[in-house]
Amino acid sequence: MIINRKEMARAKLEKLKNGYSAFAETQEVAEFIEKELEKLDLPVHIDRTEHGCWFIPEQSKS
Repeated sequence: MIINRKEMARAKLEKLKNGYSAFAETQEVAEFIEKELEKLDLPVHIDRTEHGCWFIPEQSKS
């Protein structure tokens, strides 16, 4: 089975846009998500671990 990493990253971006956390298992997926987040100007906390990166949407302080 071939896994398309860009499609995987896009699915994780959709989760983030909807307010859910996402986990990137590989550096390649994490870098793609980070680049796309910069374009979207979406405030997200990134927690890097030895097993991957957690992307956690930041709540607006209203």
